[in-house]
Amino acid sequence: RIRRERRRPMRAHFANAMDVFRVDPQLERYQKHLQHRWKAYEDAKARVAKDFGGMDAFSRGYDTYGFTRERGCVVYREWCPSAKAVQLIGDFNGWNASWCERKEFGVWELKLADGADGRRAIPHASRVKVRIQKPDGAWVDRIPAWIAWATVEQGKMGAKYDGVVWDPKGDQKYEWRNTRPKKPQSPRIYESHVGMSSQDPKVATYREYAEQVLPRVKALGYNTIQLMAIMEHAYYASFGYHVTNPFAVSSRSGTPEDLKYLVDTAHGMGISVLMDVVHSHASKNVDDGIAGFDLGQKEEDNYFLLGEKGYHSLWDSKLYNFGNWEVRRYLLSNLRWWMEEYQFDGFRFDGITSMLYHHHGINVGFSGNYEEYFGMNTDVDACVYLMLANDMLHSLYPDCTTIAEDVSGMPTLCRPVHEGGIGFDYRLAMAIPDKWIQLLKHVRDEDWGMLDIVTTLCNRRYTEKCVAYAESHDQALVGDKTMAMWLMDAEMYTGMSVFNEASPIVDRGMSLHKMIRMVTMAFGGDGYLTFMGNEFGHPEWIDFPREGNGWSHQHARRQYNLVDDQNLRYKFLNDWDRAMQELDKKYGFLNSSHQIISSHDEKDKVIIGERGELLFVFNFHVSNSYRTYKVGVGEPGKWRLVLDSDAWDFGGHGRIPHDCDYFTQPEGVPGKPETNFNDRPCSITLPLASRSVQIYARVPEGPGSLEAVAGPEP
Repeated sequence: RIRRERRRPMRAHFANAMDVFRVDPQLERYQKHLQHRWKAYEDAKARVAKDFGGMDAFSRGYDTYGFTRERGCVVYREWCPSAKAVQLIGDFNGWNASWCERKEFGVWELKLADGADGRRAIPHASRVKVRIQKPDGAWVDRIPAWIAWATVEQGKMGAKYDGVVWDPKGDQKYEWRNTRPKKPQSPRIYESHVGMSSQDPKVATYREYAEQVLPRVKALGYNTIQLMAIMEHAYYASFGYHVTNPFAVSSRSGTPEDLKYLVDTAHGMGISVLMDVVHSHASKNVDDGIAGFDLGQKEEDNYFLLGEKGYHSLWDSKLYNFGNWEVRRYLLSNLRWWMEEYQFDGFRFDGITSMLYHHHGINVGFSGNYEEYFGMNTDVDACVYLMLANDMLHSLYPDCTTIAEDVSGMPTLCRPVHEGGIGFDYRLAMAIPDKWIQLLKHVRDEDWGMLDIVTTLCNRRYTEKCVAYAESHDQALVGDKTMAMWLMDAEMYTGMSVFNEASPIVDRGMSLHKMIRMVTMAFGGDGYLTFMGNEFGHPEWIDFPREGNGWSHQHARRQYNLVDDQNLRYKFLNDWDRAMQELDKKYGFLNSSHQIISSHDEKDKVIIGERGELLFVFNFHVSNSYRTYKVGVGEPGKWRLVLDSDAWDFGGHGRIPHDCDYFTQPEGVPGKPETNFNDRPCSITLPLASRSVQIYARVPEGPGSLEAVAGPEP
């Protein structure tokens, strides 16, 4: 039997032990490491308070650095301690030198007074670069590290980016209309890449996404969107993960004001907006990005670590020096910038595993042994940075959501900082999509192990929340395929018409696509995520324009026309996804700590479990249906079908009646749980259709009844 019940959170206590030890006594063996980590965090906070005016001031570096305004002047400041000299060049001075003055702590400063007529010394939308004299005397042009926008000359192959001073006034400046929505109890996330969100082979814009995709998200019932590739990245095919300009909005899809329109529109629909933030590494592109400030100087004067420590061999990118105070200021301010300037509601932190360990997870398999998490391989500087980041975000923005992309499963990652944890709200349940791909690629349906599936779904730390997903963008990248494509392959092109009977391949594919999503959502975590298009079984794969594909956008788009065509079966998969979101919206099962898998029968290929108020019954058998199947339940009374994947409305066969109530029978001897049926005190007898899932809810006593969302009878 697989159970999960959360304990109540403890109060903060740091006399002899931290509360993480109370939550998980096994951590006491690693008390020295965890207390060393805690002390490093406490020391960092104390220094921020003493030397930098507190976290609020420290994390608003953009008020001082980059381009700001002070008393009728444009002021430019840049931290570049190894430079021998610094000039600012751009449209405003005809690309001739305006010399900066060296100040304390390696900061360079330039003040330019506005004109007598009030015109700003550097007008809005002016292109700029900073020209730096390296220690060896050579001069190089770079984009300012705090730049808010960077553009490239369109149509010019190999053109370099220019920084752009973004300082709109009057009608040019976006006026916010909506407030942030309340933090959802459980995030139901629609992961999106704005650039590839059009059904046309092109780069879509922020405004197009707001006007064409957000209404779909709202109609489906997702309460959160997660936007990828927002931070500027010179190489489009990097999927946004080789960031060049951390403070800049990706210019391919529009201006900063256009992004504000997208976020504001989502908020007006009650949808929270998370951003994919990349602090785990940076593009090594020195011409267009932050890497250009690595001039070969010593580590304490550098944004990045030196030598092998500062290079990620798999990603071919540079690694930040998280122990450096100016790097901490830069990255913490980066988070504040996106929260303040663009009103994001939180972040999905990319590449957390790489940050947590000196080995970056490269060629390392994590077994769950605690020795793997707490020792010399752990990067305490990175852990302290993440603790500072989460503490800052949750203190200043109580409704902020932070999600860690971590494959290692490090304990304490998603416990509050005040308990001694690293402070994330959720981690991504990354083993789940890997399991589904492994089964689809290598195991016959008849040989799927029910315990294998259940173990993967439930193998998580019950005191730390997870976001479950069957597939994200990762599973569909070139060299792989979407889950629907693995299930139906070429028949997605020829067998999806509603006017023809579904072939066995299409019938199997649609049935399993619905079941896989539902069992993942039901038992895999405390939130749910899908990548845009996968809600309706998007075909094919993702491949961004690159030299190897002739710079084609053919596979860097979303074919929403397929689901809009009422003559194609994609609509059934889309409607099922909407019903899943509605189910959680109504019953709140994702937020429930009550989760019990009462049966995982290998012979019958049946999984039965409870989550919140609901009973989930999955029959994965390839052909066997069961007219009367005994199912254990935790509550006595009358149960009613509320969702059925085999309903006609979802492209099913209508084999389960929707007009019946089911009454429980007591099981076992009162007071002797071992005599119960499958460890449950009651049972009901239900019909089960092959390759389908049914969800039941108990009908409350008294007047009124539950409102079914199962779909009508044929």
